[in-house]
Amino acid sequence: MKVLANDGISKSGIEALQQAGFEVITTKVAQEQLANYVNQHSIDVVLVRSATTVRKEVIDVCPSIKVIGRGGVGMDNIDVAYAREKGIKVINTPASSSASVAELVFAHLFTGIRFLHDANRNMPLDGDTKFNDLKKAYAKGVELRGKTLGIIGIGRIGKEVAKIALGCGMKVIASDSFIENETIKVELFDGQSLKVNINTIPLNDLLKESDFVTIHVPAQKEYVIGKDQIALMKDGAAIINAARGGVLDEVALVEALDSNKLSFAGLDTFEKEPIPEIKILMNPKISLTPHIGAATNEAQDRIGTELANQIIEILK
Repeated sequence: MKVLANDGISKSGIEALQQAGFEVITTKVAQEQLANYVNQHSIDVVLVRSATTVRKEVIDVCPSIKVIGRGGVGMDNIDVAYAREKGIKVINTPASSSASVAELVFAHLFTGIRFLHDANRNMPLDGDTKFNDLKKAYAKGVELRGKTLGIIGIGRIGKEVAKIALGCGMKVIASDSFIENETIKVELFDGQSLKVNINTIPLNDLLKESDFVTIHVPAQKEYVIGKDQIALMKDGAAIINAARGGVLDEVALVEALDSNKLSFAGLDTFEKEPIPEIKILMNPKISLTPHIGAATNEAQDRIGTELANQIIEILK
């Protein structure tokens, strides 16, 4: 059986599949050629990440596909319900990248509170001539310790974010449409652990109470955070979106940053990927990454192995 890992797969995943008798193809096929390639090579399994889509038009003309796999959490680039109606198994790896995404959230938080994103832009340009001016410009950082972090969506990733926040000495609050309370278990290096219970609260209350807000929800038809929600936030608060483009109104975000309603933002996902708005890219108060939440070596190893195990279980 043949597996097309169109957006790549870790070495550990390839080895696990090959040991089970699968042929793994890592050729990168252009989106418009995907259906032809699948049919020409009688592909049984198509694995994607965020770059490749598997929509109805591909599913309809590729009868050899038995499994579609998404290396990651969200599956908005796959017509999941339609595929399952056609008898195709659709799988993903919801737990494998949670820790990596959570760490990126805090990379953006630490970057924002100490102006690292802006300092790293300006030090190469003016560090040798305006050192003292830059030192003064970036001298009003704040600490995370003692501040309140509001987590919108306390699922797998939200819980990993909460663990780091607790380790930083932050107060953690959460809002979730499906979860009333969650127990966070913080595991230490020596085997000790600490359990903290978090009761979820209404979104509007979270926005009013939080110093920093981070979003961890699936793709939505409407904004989770728009102009009205930002208006509820504390003056000088900040927001991080490492979830999905389209859950945060970027126009309202830029307006809030330009008016100093919000102090900074961190974005790993964008409404118009892969061509984010220039006003987002050029805003000095936004810390930017190109949708790399799950892009760590450790996460990719876990993703590859988990996909391989699921495929083997389904087809073998």
